[in-house]
Amino acid sequence: MVVFVKHELEMYRKLLRKENTNYYRIKQTKWDLKQAFLNMTLSFLKEMKHDDVAATLQELIGIIQRPLKEGMKKKYHHVCEGIAKQGESASLNSIYTDLYITEGDSGHVNKEHEVRRIEKNQMQQDVQIKCRNMFECLTEQDRPIRTVLTQGVAGVGKSVCVQKFILDWAEGEHQDIQFIFPLPFRELNLKKGHHSLMDIISFFFPETKGLILTDQNKVMFILDGLDECKLPLSFQENEILHNVCNQASLDVVLTNLIKGNLLPSALIWITTRPAAASMIPAECVDRVSEVRGFNDQQKEEYFRKRISDQVMANKIVEHIKQSRSLFIMCHIPVFCWISATVLQRILEETESEETPKTLTNMYTCFLIFQAVQGNVKYSGKNAFDIPWDKEAILALGKLAFQQLEENNLIFYAGHLEACGIDPSKISVYSGLCTQETGRFLGTVFSFVHLSIQEFLAAVFAYISARNEHRNVCDPSQESKTTQLIDFLKTAVDKALESDHGHLDLFLRFLLGLSLESNEKLIRGLLTQTGSSSDCKEEIVEYIKLKFKENPSPERSINLFYCLNELNDDSLVKEIQSYMSSGHLSEAELSPAQWSALVFVLLTSKEKLDEFDLKKFIRSEECLNRLLPVVKEAKSAL
Repeated sequence: MVVFVKHELEMYRKLLRKENTNYYRIKQTKWDLKQAFLNMTLSFLKEMKHDDVAATLQELIGIIQRPLKEGMKKKYHHVCEGIAKQGESASLNSIYTDLYITEGDSGHVNKEHEVRRIEKNQMQQDVQIKCRNMFECLTEQDRPIRTVLTQGVAGVGKSVCVQKFILDWAEGEHQDIQFIFPLPFRELNLKKGHHSLMDIISFFFPETKGLILTDQNKVMFILDGLDECKLPLSFQENEILHNVCNQASLDVVLTNLIKGNLLPSALIWITTRPAAASMIPAECVDRVSEVRGFNDQQKEEYFRKRISDQVMANKIVEHIKQSRSLFIMCHIPVFCWISATVLQRILEETESEETPKTLTNMYTCFLIFQAVQGNVKYSGKNAFDIPWDKEAILALGKLAFQQLEENNLIFYAGHLEACGIDPSKISVYSGLCTQETGRFLGTVFSFVHLSIQEFLAAVFAYISARNEHRNVCDPSQESKTTQLIDFLKTAVDKALESDHGHLDLFLRFLLGLSLESNEKLIRGLLTQTGSSSDCKEEIVEYIKLKFKENPSPERSINLFYCLNELNDDSLVKEIQSYMSSGHLSEAELSPAQWSALVFVLLTSKEKLDEFDLKKFIRSEECLNRLLPVVKEAKSAL
């Protein structure tokens, strides 16, 4: 038997050498030969001696590994920021910057906007994990890690982290793992009918056809994008499955794989946005990790890798540091890319100090560059002198607004067509939209980042109010004529009503657009003359009144970010004067001032190691008001 198997291995190698071909050019006859050889060899393995089995199996694995790794290298070697355009991708290894990944999470369902998680996480110091060490035990852990659940907000780098791990494996690292099988949920969603685990693997990876995995194989499954999963994942109700060749529904196969009934020794890596993390029962997970994006040092490293001119890179880093809100947002890698795109072009084209200092300002400049960069390139004119493609921008904005209301990040050709967008011409919106065509998925669309979707939705809503006096935030009022100030107040109320804060960033952008300096930048989209500056003072006072209604701490903090977008820092300055005078413990604070105090403490550059109630008014109200601060401190007196 051993001689026969070794002879077949040699014949197969000769065939490949004789034909001078690689995996991608093997003809069907060679596929048939390979599969027949694999099936025959596997059936003989049980009758062979242990040492012979190990050696032959290793050689057999190598035959399958080579084409699999070549395919992985080809697919994952390059990365695109924005939509993939021919010739514009960059080598992942050349721009990859380690992400800040921590172990552990509270485990509760989080009810705050994802950007607020980033703004809060920048205060915390936790146990850090390197991406390459995701499955390695910490010193105090005594059991192996089989299943890792990695969560993180949209655009924070989860998929790129996975991509880097796969590429490293394909290029020679992590050699204790024999096979890695990435299975994104957005593709798994479309796999109908009953299948075995081996059917699913060979369907997505045809080069493995004929292979039968056992618990002796060291295999990793990467289930990317749990938040996009359309399956019920009925862990409690599903039947138990132990055989990798037995067919069942995809839901049954996946739940049994995650629980460890199928291939108990396989490594399982699941990635998700925080809101969907609870879909996996806690008892099925050995480690929870969170990708928090870049820490302060990694932000600077990214800009210096991304921008070859180091003088320019230093200028951009210094500018970002001047704005606390911009610097915090740079924890998200996609925001670093947006900032680099905007600031590099502004600083290259002018010596002006008028660079973006608020979130809305940054995104407005980014929209301008993306919308008119082609015209600038071919006409040589200044970006602000070129007519906007108003129809296209508003169509994108309408799509963004409709999908934001339904809390959708992924959409299909029908959604685009309903908004007047030709799916075949989506590449025109490079940098704003992205399309992905999977092997079996067909094409899906999304905005480059959730924040870009929220910004475009705000542009659509604001232009509708300014040009048509239409309130798209209130369907009951949409057919009526609405004044801008009434529309903005409606938007504030609607955002405050949201349990999960999914309109928080949308509101920041919307109010920021009403500022005269930002409205000037989008004047090409406006048909109505006049200024919106008259309503600034009124909306600022309206926001201050909202603090008296005692909204949740998270919504209150977002209102301060809204005031920041409106260039109003009067409440913050009041509190800062109390703090610097040393009279804070004696001051009688209004609800708005209490909220301002929480905001100042939570957004301070200083890490909050200890909370001491003696520094404030020692009362039950004080403790209740400052509870968000107490929760973030390492200790409290």
